[in-house]
Formats: sequence, C-alpha cells, structure tokens
Amino acid sequence: MSAVALSSAAVVAPRRVSWQKRLSASSRARVARRVVAKATAEAKAAPKKHQAEWNSLGSVCAVLGSQWGDEGKGKLVDILAQEYDIVARCQGGANAGHTIYDDEGKKYALHLVPSGILNEKAKCVVGNGVVVHLPGMFNEIDTLEKAGVKIDSSRLVISDRAHMLFDLHKEIDGLREAELSGNKIGTTKRGIGPAYASKATRNGIRVGDIKNPETFAQKLRTLAADAAARFDDFEYDVEAELEAYKKYAERITPFIADTVHMINEEHKAGKRVLVEGANATMLDLDFGTYPFVTSSNPSLGGVCSGLGLAPNKFETVIGVAKAYTTRVGAGPYPTELFGELADDLREKGYEYGTTTGRPRRIGWLDVVALNYASAINGFTHLNLTKLDVLSGLPELKIATAYKLGDGSVTNAFPSAIEELEKVECVYETLPGWEEDISKMRDWDELPANCKAYVEKIEALTGVECRYLGVGPGRDAIVVKP
Repeated sequence: MSAVALSSAAVVAPRRVSWQKRLSASSRARVARRVVAKATAEAKAAPKKHQAEWNSLGSVCAVLGSQWGDEGKGKLVDILAQEYDIVARCQGGANAGHTIYDDEGKKYALHLVPSGILNEKAKCVVGNGVVVHLPGMFNEIDTLEKAGVKIDSSRLVISDRAHMLFDLHKEIDGLREAELSGNKIGTTKRGIGPAYASKATRNGIRVGDIKNPETFAQKLRTLAADAAARFDDFEYDVEAELEAYKKYAERITPFIADTVHMINEEHKAGKRVLVEGANATMLDLDFGTYPFVTSSNPSLGGVCSGLGLAPNKFETVIGVAKAYTTRVGAGPYPTELFGELADDLREKGYEYGTTTGRPRRIGWLDVVALNYASAINGFTHLNLTKLDVLSGLPELKIATAYKLGDGSVTNAFPSAIEELEKVECVYETLPGWEEDISKMRDWDELPANCKAYVEKIEALTGVECRYLGVGPGRDAIVVKP
C-alpha cells in the first residue's frame, strides 16, 4: 500500500535504538524484566496519586482494545483491578494474552484467568461468553499458586454457561488452516474458532454440563464423531479425554457458578465491576477485517452478551490504543511499515505476541480505524499506550483518511477486504521529539511536540486521550489534566 503523503521510507529511526538489534531474544527479555521490576518497585513506594481519578470511573467500567489487539490493555486493567470488587472476562479464550506485574515487579502471563487475580480483595469472573480449555486454565492456576497467589472459589468463578474448548478443537483448528493453504487466517491454533463454531451449531458443551457425567460423555462422543466425519486426518482419543475429564470435573466443580445472576446481584449491592476486554474491535467477528478476525465479539456488544450485563449499567468505556499500531497474523493493514523503521520500532517496543511469541507487524496510527472502533463502542476515554516508543523519531504520521481505488477519499472504514487491501492512506505529518519520556509522570513534563501529537489525536477522534502510557511499569502512566 502506498501513501498519498510523505513516504514512510523517508522517516528514519535514530541509531541510538539499534543496539537492541544486537541483543538475543533472551537478552531483550532480561532487559525488559529489569526495567519493569525497577519501575514497579518505584510505583509501590509512591503514593496513589491517581486514586481520585480511578474512583471517578464509576461502578461499571470496560477496558477494550481499539485496534488489532496487543494494545497494552493488561497494564491499565492491572492498575484498575486494584480498585474494583469484580474483574471479569467476557469473551475469547486462551488466544488472548495479558502480561501483568505484581508490586515486586514479578511478571505473570495470563490467558484465561482475569487480571484482577493479583488483587486479593477482588473476585474474578470468567463469563459465559468465554471459551474455556480446562487443562490450560489449571496450568495457569497452578503457576499462580506456586508464585504465592491464593486461588479458590471465593476468588475465581467460572460461568456454568461458558462453552468448553477441548483438544479436539485445537486439532480441528490446525486441519482447517491446512485446508486454507495460501489463504490462511493466521490463527493462534488454540482451537478458539472451532469451539465457537460448536457453540453456534449447537453441539457445544458448556461448563455446567461437566456436573452430569453421562450427559457430558454422550455430548463429547458426538462432538468427536462429527469432527471425524468432517476431516479424514482427524485423530483424537475421546475415551482417554473422558477419563482425564473425570479428574478435571472434581477440581473445577467448586468454581462453577451462575455468573449472570451473581454479577447482577453484586452490582445491585453496590460492588464495582471492571470488564477486561480480550482481542480488539478490529478483530471483531462482525466489525473487524473479516475473515481475518477472531471468533468472538470483543466490542461492547460482546461485553454485554458475554456477561449478561445490560448496556445502561456501563458508566465508562475506555478504548486502549497504541500511539502507533501493530497486528499479528494475516489480513489487511493499511498503515503497515516495512524495513529498518519497522524493525527498530518492533525491537524498541518489544513487539512480540504474549500468547504466541510471533513478531508483530508495525504501522503508523490509523485514525480511520480508531474512529470506527470508537463509534461502535462509544469510548468515553482513550488510553494511548507506548508513547515512549516514538521518542527519537524526527517526524510522525497519522492516517486521517483513505484514498480508494476509484480515486475518492473517505474517512469510513471499508467492509470489503479487496477494497481495504488497495487503499492508500492520506497522512498528516507531525514533528517528533528527541526526549526520553519514560520517566515523566506529569503532563507538564512532556515535550511540546509530544503533547501536540496527543492533542492532534484528540482533535481527530473527539475523545480525550486521558491516560498516556510512557513505559512498561505499573506507575509509567500520565493522567492528562
């Protein structure tokens, strides 16, 4: 895709970040851990300067991804989870990955367990819209417990209406990708799509079914037979799986609850509810770059249906957006960058997937896509993350419109992939800043050009960029006055 404005090749990243290219992946990870540990330790010692801000967000707050995922939702959720009574996941499965840190800077990679698990006072809810792989969830719980995190049915509940994801779904995921050949979606192969397909075709198995062994066994055998009839290379020992699930049933049963009733009763009693979005709007099954999307609805509608919370209960909807963009997997990506600039930003921003480890594609901020996501979700605030990664660039670009194949210019996001793949981005170019902003914590400290960049995004979106991420630590956030 070409650009109507200045070519991205003309924007050269400063050489001062090139040292990161010479580090191995393990060395990069060690550097990242040291940076985060130091920053988080500082945050523990500092007073809760933003307490009044967090208190102002209301009784029900949703934190949602506005781009193609990996925006850094986990960090804000991690901060807010300390302030809320209930922290809930509403959709997706183990294809979502949130990295959070405790007060000592210890890293936790979560995929199914909500981020509020580090707040001992919070109850974590896995809602009915999530697909749950029990062995994966138990592995996650075991890892957390070994690290000293207490997890029991007073801390974690799983909806009896949530659908179960089995190893057969993972097998099907790989077989379907193989069938697509050169047109692969680029899934995580975690079985998410096939699990949701089972739900949609009404032969899925819900978490509550595990309480009835005979019914559960009959349904799983039917599910396996259906897959075997569809795929010649399908291999799955259903009897061995049933034997394993006898033990899983004993362990999971205390955690199973009617979460729809529970979460509404808790809200009625005055408890604060934080919803942790997974994936992002541009990967939404209905609104994203279909078919290069996830298999659920990460937008606000999916939050309501995935928890059973009515829309009028939501007081705050925070859209999380990187100061640039990234994408993992296949699919159209209008502002994508290539070459040295993309490589430098990827290394500086540690842009590798939490769930898969895959390198992320890199691009400029796309306001056409951001406004589309904002219209769908009704964002009340934006959390602009990784602003510090842009430090040192001589100039920055924001895509403000698309030029279509017929020569017309639009600010609407096209639904057709064929059209989207051909668009040229109309860019607005802004001056960058040289200063390292990673240690800045107040709006007035930020360089003038950095503030101008943030204010331009506000002007283009009509939504306040209230929270600015300037580093990986829990305290590395600027609240815009």
